[in-house]
Amino acid sequence: MSLRERKKKETGIRLWVAAVKLFAERGFDAVSTAEIAAAADVSKMTLYNYFPTKEDLVLMPIEDHIDEPARVVKARPAGQTPVAALRAQFLEALADRDPATGLNDSASFVQIQRLIRGTPSLLARALHYEMTRVDTLAEALAEADPPAPLDRVRARQIMGVIGGLVEHNVGRVLDGEKADAVYPDAVELAEQGFDLLK
Repeated sequence: MSLRERKKKETGIRLWVAAVKLFAERGFDAVSTAEIAAAADVSKMTLYNYFPTKEDLVLMPIEDHIDEPARVVKARPAGQTPVAALRAQFLEALADRDPATGLNDSASFVQIQRLIRGTPSLLARALHYEMTRVDTLAEALAEADPPAPLDRVRARQIMGVIGGLVEHNVGRVLDGEKADAVYPDAVELAEQGFDLLK
């Protein structure tokens, strides 16, 4: 990564951290973009160059995972089914306590999850992301096998299982359970969930 790219990434993270802190303290709608820019020590224009909307500020980490299921399917080894590849990736991510699995109890993860659930515009954006994940996965499934009318149905089934697993994990973490304590149950539930897709 070049120095310019590194500085750009650092600025984006600084803006995100400042925004999440302010949102957690006062609520999403009560915080202005000018206040976020000031807290991160950048201009308002710089903030908009990185994040066109306040919703983008909160959901930045999620954006990296939008096409993740599609990437996993496309990169799987020859002979491995899409479901087997996604199962292996999800179980590995659980072991790593990847926030994308919902099994993460860091303060920032908990703050963001509470913020999303309490803010209609963030919930709407999160739903849009989920729809995009289904679309990109359906395209990957069509590339993996001969295209079939059921590719989108298969993608929605797969993402329904993954989404259900994530929501279950998030719910337990938001109830105050530690990720390490939830992990064995999360693995067992994931195995059962992916078995439904066979």
